[in-house]
Order: sequence, then C-alpha cells, then structure tokens
Amino acid sequence: MTAPTTARPPMDPDEEAALLEGINKWVEKELTPQVVMHHDHNDIWPAEIVRQMTEMGLFGATIGTEYGGLGLPSATYAKIVMKIASHWMSLTGIFNSHLIMACAVERFGTEAQKQKWLPKFAAGEIRGGLGLTEPNAGTDLQAIRTTARRDGDHYVLNGTKTWITNSINGSCFAVIAKTDPDAQPRYKGMSFFLCDKREGGEGFTIGKKFDKLGYKAIDSAELVFDEFRVPADQLIGGEEGQGFFQATGGLELGRINVAARGVGIAEGALRLATQYAQERQTMGKPIADHQAIQLKLGEMVTRARAARLLTLDAAAAYDRGERCDMEAGMAKYFASEAGVANAQEAMRIFGGYSYSKEYEIERYYRDSMIMCIGEGTNEMQRIIISKQWVKRNPA
Repeated sequence: MTAPTTARPPMDPDEEAALLEGINKWVEKELTPQVVMHHDHNDIWPAEIVRQMTEMGLFGATIGTEYGGLGLPSATYAKIVMKIASHWMSLTGIFNSHLIMACAVERFGTEAQKQKWLPKFAAGEIRGGLGLTEPNAGTDLQAIRTTARRDGDHYVLNGTKTWITNSINGSCFAVIAKTDPDAQPRYKGMSFFLCDKREGGEGFTIGKKFDKLGYKAIDSAELVFDEFRVPADQLIGGEEGQGFFQATGGLELGRINVAARGVGIAEGALRLATQYAQERQTMGKPIADHQAIQLKLGEMVTRARAARLLTLDAAAAYDRGERCDMEAGMAKYFASEAGVANAQEAMRIFGGYSYSKEYEIERYYRDSMIMCIGEGTNEMQRIIISKQWVKRNPA
C-alpha cells in the first residue's frame, strides 16, 4: 500500500524559538535532580509531571491542528525530545509511544476514526501506545502469534504483547494481530486494531510488570488478550491485511524520536561531565585541564553534535514527505550509540562517584542501552541502512 504523505512545513523560526524556550523553562523548573531521582530510584509513575505535559499539549505534539493537536513538524518535535531527554529520558517515552499510535490513526485511519479518536488523543484524555512486541516476536514482527477472528460486528483477540510502554497507566493501544494466520507472505495476514482497555473487562488484562535496569518510572508490562472483543469499526483503516504496513509506517517517526532521545542522553551526559570536570580538582587544578579528560570531552562534544545533526537531517526528510527509513535508521543507530558512549565516558570522568546514586550520571548510564534496542535493534538498523544505500546507488 502507498502510505499517506508525512509532509509538514517547518515552523516559523520565531515561533519555534518561543516554543522551545517555554520547554526549556519548564524543564529547568520542574525536572530538578531531586524530582527526577525520587521518581527514578523508587520507580514511581510521574503523575503530576504527566499532567503538566498534558496541559502543554505534548500528547498532541505531532497530531494535526484540525484534530486539536499542535501539528508540529518532526524536526521541532525532535528538538523538544532532545531537551527533555537531556534531563530525564523516561518522560519522552510516555508521549512518544502515544504519538506513534496517533500517527497510525492519522495516516491510515478512516475519517470517522480520525474524528473520533484523534481529538481525545491530542487532549491527553485518552493516552496509550503500541502493542507490537510479543515474547517470541520483536524485530521479526511477522512472527507474532496474537490472532483476531471476525465475529459479527466485532473481532475477538487472543494473545500476549510484552514490553508495552504505558501499559498500566495508558488506556488505549494500537495492537497488531493476525486476521489470517495462514497468509503467505505472512505480512498479508496482519491487521491493526485500536484496543480500549477501559472496555476490556476480563478479556483485556495487564500481565507482568517488568523490573528494569533503567528506563524507570515508566510502566513496561504485558498486555493479555483472552477472547477480547473489539468493535469492527476499530480496525484501523477498515481493511484487513494492512496492519504490517500501518505499524511499520509509524516506525520512521518512532526511530527519529529514539534518535532524539539518544541525543538527549549524549548531551545530558556531556553537560554533567563538563560541569564536574571543572569542579573536581587533582594535582592542584581542575581535571578539565588534564589532557586525558580533554580528549574525552572533545570526543563527547563531537559525538553529541554529529548525533544531533543526523537526527535533524532525518526529521527534515520526514517532514518533506520523503521515504526516510535509511536516514531514520542512521540517526537512530548513531545517536543511540552516542548516548551509550557519552554516558560511559562521563562515568569515567566522574570516577568512583559515578557509582553513587547521589549523582545523576549513573541514571544516564542505565537508561542509555535501551535506545540501542527499542524501535528495532541497531543490528537491524545497519542492515536497513546498507540495503537502502545499495538500492539508491545501483551499479
């Protein structure tokens, strides 16, 4: 199928600057080290901060203005994510997964579905995410086992989704299931449904919540479907067999977001390391004056800058409505690895104090690796990049 265009013009520079300044002020005021560490160390859902993000319109950031959203181009959205993630990466996952769900409806849904769901998504009245991953199906999305059979004016879902962001505190999820398990090729038998947990009863329950190394204070758990009945008008697009393309169609935006989160981690770790290197003294001078530390900081600032530029390049291509799986893959791959590398180097600069939970840097280190795994592993990104490069450069 041909995906609807994602073209959206850049924001007016003055309007964008004012918006980003507002985000900066909010981050500096509300995401203090004390607040972030309290929620992270205790794995507490940040209800008050989510309320504030709802009021700021972040749950409608990329949803069109005609449906009540902010209608931001992805380049502006990426800059917002970078800033928030530079202080607390987990928060960006709360609205990113939600916005990919909304993207699926806005790009592929019927007009009736858009009118019904998007205003509620944009207002944060309904929040949720994606139901793609299963215990035996991650990168290989076609290996899912969740099924949906037609029964009158409903579909009946059975199966388990795992590692689902917003699973506990969210209420609606775009869930992929097989409407034709015997279809060949397999992707032709997959369909995408909007599943409202509030209507689930015993048929839609929350399974195991994961106790994670990092990415704390955001719920990651299982969604379990047992004869769960979904109204047929919640089949996204109203046509069976389109789910694989609808799900993967939102991954370009998702990978740009993950890249922006990687940039945020890289820049946040650089900020903390730079400050510490100027405060900490050895041999009578700040460690920032020692060549060994200067080499690290030089690499870190270059890495963070390159990651930012790659991410904005991918976002610009997305906003032009171009196919950008290669650009999004490059950005996601490089920026997520930049986050890991900068977090690790910052740990070395902090020395023994990096292992203390009294310092923020240990959180950046714990949070960084998931960016290399989520939205398609970096191993898969390199394959996508290579295939697209060869395709664009035939012999």
